[in-house]
This record gives sequence, C-alpha cells and structure tokens, in this order.
Amino acid sequence: MSGDHTAISAFLDAQAAEAGAARNTLLAYGRDLRDLSDWLGRRGLSLAGLTRDQIEDYLSFCDAQGLSRATRARRLSAIRQFTRFALDEGWREDDPAIRLSGPGRAKRVPRTLDRDQIEALLGASSGLGRSPVDRARNLCMMELLYATGMRVSELVSLPVAGCRGDPAVLVIRGKGGKERMVPLGPAARAAMRDWLAIRDNAPQGSALYRLLAGRGARWLFPAPGAAGHLPRQSFSRLLGQMAVAAGIDPTRVTPHVIRHAFATHLLEGGADLRSIQMLLGHADLGSTEIYTHVLDNRMRDLVLNHHPLADVQTSTDPAPKPAT
Repeated sequence: MSGDHTAISAFLDAQAAEAGAARNTLLAYGRDLRDLSDWLGRRGLSLAGLTRDQIEDYLSFCDAQGLSRATRARRLSAIRQFTRFALDEGWREDDPAIRLSGPGRAKRVPRTLDRDQIEALLGASSGLGRSPVDRARNLCMMELLYATGMRVSELVSLPVAGCRGDPAVLVIRGKGGKERMVPLGPAARAAMRDWLAIRDNAPQGSALYRLLAGRGARWLFPAPGAAGHLPRQSFSRLLGQMAVAAGIDPTRVTPHVIRHAFATHLLEGGADLRSIQMLLGHADLGSTEIYTHVLDNRMRDLVLNHHPLADVQTSTDPAPKPAT
C-alpha cells in the first residue's frame, strides 16, 4: 500500500506542476486513486501491476455500488491520467486503460490557445522582468516551450551543453530518460542565441555570474537551489504573469496548455498524428489521439472545399429547358 501512496503522491505533484491542475481536481484525483488502491489492496493487488481486466472489474464494482455515470467517468479519467503518467515515467511498459471506453462520457478536448494568443504571450515575455537578463531569459523560455512542445520539467532542466553552436535540432531528455529530437525554428534559435550571449558574458560579481560559478553552470536556465536550475513551479508563476501582461486570463494558461497549442497548431498546419507523437515524446499513439478533433475538422473542410463534387447542387428540381 505504501508503494501505491508514493506513486499517487508523485502523480499528483506532476499534475500540479506540469498540467496546472486545480486544487479541487487534485483532491478528486487523490480520492479516486486511493479508492482504487484500497479496492486492489483488499484483493492482495497493487497499482504497480494494474491490468485492464482489474480496471473493468473495479468500474463494475463502482456501478454495483450505485455510483452515478458522472462519478464513474471521473474515476476512469483519474485512472487514465495515472496509467499514462506511469507509462511516461517508465514505471510500466504498457497503458492498461488506454482503450477503455467510459460510461457514455464524451471525450474531453484539451484546453489550448489560438495563434494570436500565443503571439501575445511571446510579446509579453520579452517585456517581463526587472532587468535585460530576466527579459532575455523569459523570452528564450517561452520561445523554446512553444517551438518544441516540451514539458515544463524538460524545459527548465535543459543542459547548456546541448544548446551551444546554434543547433537546428534540440535533443530533449524526456520521462524515463528517453531522448527525442525536435527541430528549432528561427525565432527560438535567435532567442536562445541572445540568451546564451548574455549568460556567457555575465559581469563578474553579478547574480548570474555567481549562479554560473556553482550548480547553475550545467544548466541553460540557472537558478538558486539544490537543483541548480529554475524550478518548474517558478516558470509556471512566470507564465501566469505573462498571461496577465498579454491580456489573457491566467487560469487558462499553463505550461501544458502551451504544449497542447504546439500540437494543435501543427495539426492545423497539416502535420500527421504519428509525427506529433514523436515530437511530444508520447510512448503510445493513444496519448496523441486527444488531438483528433483537429483532424476531424480539417478532413471535413478538405471534403467540403476540395472534393470534385463538393459544389454540385443537390436539388431534385428538373434542369430548365434551353430557350428556343
């Protein structure tokens, strides 16, 4: 049981930091997962070995208890989030909940931002900060986040060694230590060049210079603290400030929402799901299928606007006779 509780706590911490989950959402996830853990424990089982059959048995148990469809859908959602997290973390090699259908619940479309809102955030990031050093760092972080779709934990822990030489491709170490390559666009490369120039030429005795003399030397974004790099919670707070400066409701803007915007905008531009899966570092294509609403809309527009019969009138009225 203690192993289950440790795993649930790690999952909730990640949801709070990376996905920006609200307190009530975290409390609901915690209650639902602990209920599942207790149900497994009474059968001598644990979350570590959770199978699809066990999830289905648990949901049947919930139904027999008289729980509403909404409650059962919420519990399945919590289980799905947890098993996907366990897969990404390398705790297991499969996701037993990925193909399970909920009790009549519509698939939730991920929150995202449109391109104008992203542009506004990028503009706000370049003006946010007490000094040119802060402003250059903030712009670099925002450009990299949107250009790559990185998780916030991957962004703040970027080693500086892999960012030198104006790379066209960034190597990102994701969950479970898995590496992937993501191309960098011109704007992100320029922002990273500018930040590196400031970072590498920090005046002796300055706060940045002192950070680089210690644990921060290894990281692209050094900061005080045991890790040596900027904590992901600090960046999440910075992103909220950028949202306010950009005139966007800060509750709508989290690092994970920027990740969703990256994927959504690529799909709108014509990218395929398999490519998005590789860029996001999803172990299973099912994790990327939440973006199929974009494909559905694009396919509909393709048929309506480009099919050779799309403009043919469907009226059953007889054609008018030619004038004589």
